Amino acid sequence: MRSTLFRTKNVEQSIRDTEEPEHALRKSLSALDLTVFGVGVIIGTGIFVLTGTVARNNAGPAVALAFVAAGVVCALAALCYAEFASTVPVAGSAYTFSYASLGEFPAWIIGWDLVLEFALGTAVVAVGWSGYIRSLMSNAGWEMPEVLSGPTSADGFSFDILAAALVLVLTGILVLGMKLSARITSLVVAIKVTVVLVVIIAGAFFIKGSNYDPFIPKAKPVEAGSSLDSPLIQVIFGWAPSNFGVMGIFTAASVVFFAFIGFDIVATAAEETRNPQRDMPRGILGSLFICTALYVAVSIVVTGMQHYSRLSEEAPLADAFKATGHPWYAGFISFGAAVGLTTVCMILLLGQTRVFFAMSRDGLLPRFFSRTHPRFRTPHRPTILLGVIIAIVAGFTSLSELAELVNIGTLFAFVVVAISVIILRRTRPDLPRAFRTPWVPVIPVLSVAASLWLMLNLPAETWVRFAIWMAIGFFVYFLYGRTHSRLAQGETTPGEALKPGGGGPAGRA
Repeated sequence: MRSTLFRTKNVEQSIRDTEEPEHALRKSLSALDLTVFGVGVIIGTGIFVLTGTVARNNAGPAVALAFVAAGVVCALAALCYAEFASTVPVAGSAYTFSYASLGEFPAWIIGWDLVLEFALGTAVVAVGWSGYIRSLMSNAGWEMPEVLSGPTSADGFSFDILAAALVLVLTGILVLGMKLSARITSLVVAIKVTVVLVVIIAGAFFIKGSNYDPFIPKAKPVEAGSSLDSPLIQVIFGWAPSNFGVMGIFTAASVVFFAFIGFDIVATAAEETRNPQRDMPRGILGSLFICTALYVAVSIVVTGMQHYSRLSEEAPLADAFKATGHPWYAGFISFGAAVGLTTVCMILLLGQTRVFFAMSRDGLLPRFFSRTHPRFRTPHRPTILLGVIIAIVAGFTSLSELAELVNIGTLFAFVVVAISVIILRRTRPDLPRAFRTPWVPVIPVLSVAASLWLMLNLPAETWVRFAIWMAIGFFVYFLYGRTHSRLAQGETTPGEALKPGGGGPAGRA
């Protein structure tokens, strides 16, 4: 049993699978396309909303340091992702990396985790986009019927038609091809980066030094809530968290981490990149650096424009300009936020379909979904299936409480990828690596520790929901995946494990 659960798929076989005509994706992306994808998915709700929330409740003006802390955690993971994505340029991201190092069952678990992460992320962002659009329509004097406004409606039945329509339109774009998706993303990213730069440049003229006093507010104990609402670290160790102060910065970092989710999705497009060995590290690290710099600059400006205690939690950037007597900027920012969220939604959907496609190609999910479109060379079947499901979920469900599942799912993937880098360095030192994570195993170990720390700061209830989803995944794997795997069917050659100490092959996994 153990040998089948941890059988590995060697890197060479993974790469050969990408050359099968019926299961091959078109290579059309450049380093610039990847960087744009990364910026497109990272800059979203976080920069437009979370800045005010964490400044007011957790860190004060030191929210800039919270963004730096979260950025460091992501940078540690990004170095690991860059090595894997350039060494194993195959769709599937952390799933594929795990299959090559940890084995089939761990790969299934991380793939199952990513499917949930990207699905919920897509639905949450679509619902948020719908809210912005309805707000802009309301400002123009147009009101959506309550029955079409989603689950927040007071009516007994309601459906968020805007959120569902957005997902379906983006599904169609993804089916038509990656290059089209990249062009649309480039246009939308240019708009929302312009909005962010306007906030930074224009807002700098309204900064008052007194608003930074104190830069790190005095710590305040957090009132105890129910055990499930409390951070897991408090439930296990009885640690009493506090807002503000130095610890408040780390609490804020675990919240604003949501704003960074997405750079790992760049790795899912490795198979569709023309020169992945060179361009994947540039796209992953470049997009993360750009977004971290923008986040820090925006947080410094907005907390300088308005005292942190008076910042709005719903629209801090827009309301800060209103408070300084410049309401025109508020509408401009809201427009940029609405436009910007479209790319976030599209790239999250892109990431999920690529993971689903890779799992299907390996036989862990029905092989029906691994055939690409004869003309567009895109995984059209899983794209359409998942697009329709997510559109229905986004239309009927209020997902605000489930958004934290996206955080824990991403952090779990970070942990797995960091561990995989260490293992593959030991088991396959012969692999050509265009990019090498520096200071292995120190950087991967730090990445694991930092990710686990942020996970422990998430509510215990989030861990319970995550455990339930994982339990469902166990059943699906043992009922279908384990016996239908291409490794189980003998269609591919399992990887060869190396004996401890670097000896020769120890036999089939």
